[in-house]
Amino acid sequence: MGAIEMGVFIKIELDSERIAPELAPRLIAVCPVNIFAQNETRVHVQPENEDECTLCELCLELAPRGAVTIHKLYKDGTLVSRGESPK
Repeated sequence: MGAIEMGVFIKIELDSERIAPELAPRLIAVCPVNIFAQNETRVHVQPENEDECTLCELCLELAPRGAVTIHKLYKDGTLVSRGESPK
């Protein structure tokens, strides 16, 4: 019998170019399940944590409009960040 694979229910897209350096730590901190991390220059999604997403929408409220998109793979549905775009 082969290994059982866990289902994937959520796919998160992040336009890291639209996340200002000063916003990155806040985006990382606001997520209760550690979806986001930062390397030397940019914030990114940790794919191994994506399915831990609780759909709390805190990242969507914080990130600039369109910078974060959450695709609900278990049904037709997409959530898009709606924060204010940087001036």
